[in-house]
Amino acid sequence: MSTEAFAQMAFWMLVGLTFAGAAIAVFPRNILHNVLGLALALAGVGGFYLYLGSFFIALMQLLIYVGAITIAIVFAIMLSRPLHLEIPKRAVPKVAMAAVASFIFFAAILGVVFRTQWTPAVERSTDWSVETIGHLLLTRYDLVFEVISLVLLVAIIGAIVTAGFTRRLSS
Repeated sequence: MSTEAFAQMAFWMLVGLTFAGAAIAVFPRNILHNVLGLALALAGVGGFYLYLGSFFIALMQLLIYVGAITIAIVFAIMLSRPLHLEIPKRAVPKVAMAAVASFIFFAAILGVVFRTQWTPAVERSTDWSVETIGHLLLTRYDLVFEVISLVLLVAIIGAIVTAGFTRRLSS
């Protein structure tokens, strides 16, 4: 098997893993299964970063999103109402509106992708030490660093608010 064929096979396996995790995150009625599917999808995204050669970003994806975010969601689940209680039926209009909104969002993303004039990236540096990455995150890419920390803050606050809200509903 050639190296290119192996790379293609690895890429499509990652695509399958990510889509399978996304489907598990969306379709099951058990919320714990949804969280496990989310972790699987996020691990697939980390695999894409690894496939593209960004080892640091792949590790951060696994550490922050698969680790911290899913654990925060699991804590929110633990503080919410018990899973054995009856789950309300899904309303067809809500599901239809969600499908329409998803389709519009997907069409907009496809429009952006196909209208963009893609140019090859400039030659990348080979120095990917932690010191260099830390220096770049605090100087050149400080906005990205701040957005990552803001996403983490919002996820943690959202988990706490969700846990408090569902706890009040169950009491």
